[in-house]
Amino acid sequence: MALNRRYKAAFVGALAALPVLSFAEVRVAGALLPDGSEKVEENRYRIPKSWDETIRFYRQTYPPRYTRRPIVDQPSIRAVHLENPDARPGYWEGLNIYETKGEVRVFVLVKRK
Repeated sequence: MALNRRYKAAFVGALAALPVLSFAEVRVAGALLPDGSEKVEENRYRIPKSWDETIRFYRQTYPPRYTRRPIVDQPSIRAVHLENPDARPGYWEGLNIYETKGEVRVFVLVKRK
């Protein structure tokens, strides 16, 4: 009987940990990407969130000292560059966050060694 309780407790504990594991943020060269980001190519990721949710994520994650500037001026494309003021070789020096055709993607720019 006591053995069954232990298994139940272990099972409940494992189930409680699953959401934390499945929604862990992704790090690429030290840069944080939103939950559920999917690798498309090297250093390029598809973001499952909307443009507004993605921009909100980066505003909350990186304070204003990480400068942001628009990089495209076309009606069908929205794009922002986020610069890392503490870039070191092998780590991210910038993020290009863009939306085109209703899909949000992030390209991680890695500083060369």
